[in-house]
Amino acid sequence: MNQPSLDILMKKADSRYTLVVATAKRARQITAGESSKLKHISNKPVTIALHEIGNDLITYQRLKSSQNK
Repeated sequence: MNQPSLDILMKKADSRYTLVVATAKRARQITAGESSKLKHISNKPVTIALHEIGNDLITYQRLKSSQNK
């Protein structure tokens, strides 16, 4: 099965860096045993994470950074 298009995925995140971090974090959760939110589409956690993000099943929330004033 093909990966979701980068164009579609970039609409879900504000930058490529954010997309990579969100995908990696979700893939680690899946590897640790958390169940997928999709039917079995692949054995690879990164592929599953990308499909979940592409299908709006996974979102992220940017936290306020603590800056030194």
